[in-house]
Amino acid sequence: MTIHTTKPNSLRAPASATASAIAKASVAATMALALTACQSIDQIPTERVASARLTLANGVPAGTAQLLANGNTLTLAIAATGITPGEHGFHLHTVGECKRPDFTSAGGHLNPTNEGHGLDDDDGSHLGDLPNLSVPSSGTVTTTVDLRGSRAEIEGYIFDTDGTAVIIHADPDDGTSEPSGNAGPRIACGVLTKS
Repeated sequence: MTIHTTKPNSLRAPASATASAIAKASVAATMALALTACQSIDQIPTERVASARLTLANGVPAGTAQLLANGNTLTLAIAATGITPGEHGFHLHTVGECKRPDFTSAGGHLNPTNEGHGLDDDDGSHLGDLPNLSVPSSGTVTTTVDLRGSRAEIEGYIFDTDGTAVIIHADPDDGTSEPSGNAGPRIACGVLTKS
């Protein structure tokens, strides 16, 4: 799994997360993909497959998530703002539904192959397991994560009959605890919608 994180100082968004801040965060996520030093021009995603608008539990917009493709590789790019600084669990969840205030309608982690939980699990992790978000003092973060598996397989899992949600948790994922890494309450949610 390849992980790239960019923490731009120029995106100082207030906790209320204005539309302008969200637009800037979305552009920053796209730019992070294009400018990342560990990707060659051939590795930059060329197609948007899906996107999600993230909202906080109080309904305030919190950013975007985009599912991008380059050939057989799918990359999830997130730009979030208004998030408390620190480490936060970040996952794909089994149901494409984000009912506030607790987002439990999104179900558990996306685990179509019935693997154990966590990137540190001895026998492998599941598709919904993503690395923690490291949110700086600005409360704004952009991250890209290459998803494991073939494009056709992943799209089949994400775009099943009940869809998929992107969730940010209040606490960090510990990488091993079942079923969700002890990542605490869900603080932001967005439903991936096919482009």
